[in-house]
Amino acid sequence: MKIDDGLSPADLLPAIARLWEASAAKIESIEQTCPPGSPSPVFTVAGRYTARGWTEWTQGFQYGSAILQFDATGDERFLTIGRDATVNVMAGHVSHIGVHDHGFNNVSTYGNLWRLAGEGRIGAEDRNFHELALKITGAVQAARWQSTQDGTGYIYSFNGPQSLFVDTIRSCRALAVSHLLGHALMGEHDERISLLGRIVEHARNTARFNIWYGTGRDFYDVRGRTAHESLFNVNDGHYRAPSSQQGYSPFSTWTRGLAWAMLGYPEQLEFLDTVADDELEAFGGRAEITAMMLDAATATCDFYLEHTPADGIPYWDTGAPGLAHLGDYLGRPADPYNAHEPVDSSAAAIGAQGLLRLGRYLTANGRAEDGRKYWQAGLTVANTLFAEPYLSTDPAHQGLILHSVYHRPNGWDHVADGQRVPNGESSMWGDYHARELALYLQRVARDEPYYTFFGGTR
Repeated sequence: MKIDDGLSPADLLPAIARLWEASAAKIESIEQTCPPGSPSPVFTVAGRYTARGWTEWTQGFQYGSAILQFDATGDERFLTIGRDATVNVMAGHVSHIGVHDHGFNNVSTYGNLWRLAGEGRIGAEDRNFHELALKITGAVQAARWQSTQDGTGYIYSFNGPQSLFVDTIRSCRALAVSHLLGHALMGEHDERISLLGRIVEHARNTARFNIWYGTGRDFYDVRGRTAHESLFNVNDGHYRAPSSQQGYSPFSTWTRGLAWAMLGYPEQLEFLDTVADDELEAFGGRAEITAMMLDAATATCDFYLEHTPADGIPYWDTGAPGLAHLGDYLGRPADPYNAHEPVDSSAAAIGAQGLLRLGRYLTANGRAEDGRKYWQAGLTVANTLFAEPYLSTDPAHQGLILHSVYHRPNGWDHVADGQRVPNGESSMWGDYHARELALYLQRVARDEPYYTFFGGTR
């Protein structure tokens, strides 16, 4: 991609204001057509949000979006929507033992409310309620544990104990908040299992098995490439093979999975800065853990920069076969209306925040030149995403960010009449992460508390 070195967060404030204006009407529209108690909205079909029964992994993004809208604008209508829905419908997600999505559903709702109370933005009368939910969700997520042959382990996906998803590194924020609140997972014989330890082991095994580093691990070892899924033999814990549920193949890179890693590792690096050295000693020590996470973050972010079109919006998979018909598609802006392969704006919304957080982290740790590269890259992606043809300004369309893709191999995405690939539609996770990205940049531009999942810091 082509990085714009001249952009600043303040330059994006007019576009961010426009985004929040469009966002308000869309949240209210979704509340009318997808009220609490109805199936969770997942993606749009012809501009209307619809459900898709796979797992209920998007409900927290629906109500978390309302909370972010309040955070950014101060409009208390949206605080009421988000807070009431969190109380009324999110409890089942806290105790859900069948998914790897706790960080998505519960940190986006209970976590955002807890953070706002900590910042003094809302009253603290419900803070114990939010903290209890966050303590439990981290422990429930951590209990979904499978051991590997070397005695470590990972949080396994909804596919079962054989399955390590790259997505889950971003959902580990549920464990992080629970740990910060002093909680642990209690096991057999009252064994106290450290949530910090499980974060580190999961992050290490995700970095080891779902990310490549150009060291000759296999024939397709390109630095920064990711696999959506890694498969293990559950009888003895040995790694067997890469796999993909939503990507083109196990040996290409599904760009939304790449983006989860791009964001998950920098966020965990920020979290580690809040953890004392002695807490980290039992799990390898600060230097080793930081190096592991930083290698994963920089490798995946570099891969994104090298394999994304000039404007920062990626196609849905870097190995998608139709890309061969697009010529020099990396040398020009992405084309969501092409006839061969869809783009995925949701990967851009997620990945942009990862680029920004990595850039800030490196700058704060003495690597200003590297940090500026990633920071400016993140601004470049956001600048594209917050304008047409990606920002949805049509009041009849319930989506906020257009040209998102859900499950291309299964054919779940809507293809409009006259088009050959999915385009013009939105996803609940893409819209939520665009709002997170906008809030992040708005706070930076206004010199407000730095936005993290575990509470604002300077």
